[in-house]
Amino acid sequence: MTFPRREAHLPHPTVIMPPAEVGNHGSEGNERVGKPEFEVRYDEGLKVGYKWYDAENKKPLFPFGFGLSYTTYAYSDLKVKPGKETTVTFTVKNTGSRAGAEIAQVYAALPPSAGEPPKRLVAWSKVRLDAGETKQVSLTIDPLYLSIYDENASAWKFVPGSYTFMAGTSSQALPLQQKVTLE
Repeated sequence: MTFPRREAHLPHPTVIMPPAEVGNHGSEGNERVGKPEFEVRYDEGLKVGYKWYDAENKKPLFPFGFGLSYTTYAYSDLKVKPGKETTVTFTVKNTGSRAGAEIAQVYAALPPSAGEPPKRLVAWSKVRLDAGETKQVSLTIDPLYLSIYDENASAWKFVPGSYTFMAGTSSQALPLQQKVTLE
């Protein structure tokens, strides 16, 4: 979930209120009557959730993946191994004085020709670390997560080109980045 810094940063800052309730409640008042239908338009397209803030260059108050912890983490040594299934490997270290659990996240930026928002979450792992402990994380990316839906073909398709893989603690805190060409 992403929390905006201001209401004006929301895709639809004006809330559409439904019409008043209508209907007969019956003599005992126990008849269920719903609100009348009304239309709400979701016109942000692919820019849903954290993707909206990225595409609109709006810094959220609490980005997607943000977590509260009694400790801190550092990321290092990103390695991306392209292949039929791309593998992303990196190191997470608990730099604090308490044990904790980090949700290590991997995002991918697709080639510009894909016409997608700036990045998408493609993998994650919960990593439990004692104070000062370091662990290597290795995640395999499902090829479907690097694909786009082709409406004309009614199928998913892979777009060859330059992909940027990013790893970190949230959609906005991604200290590790590496570009690779995927064919």
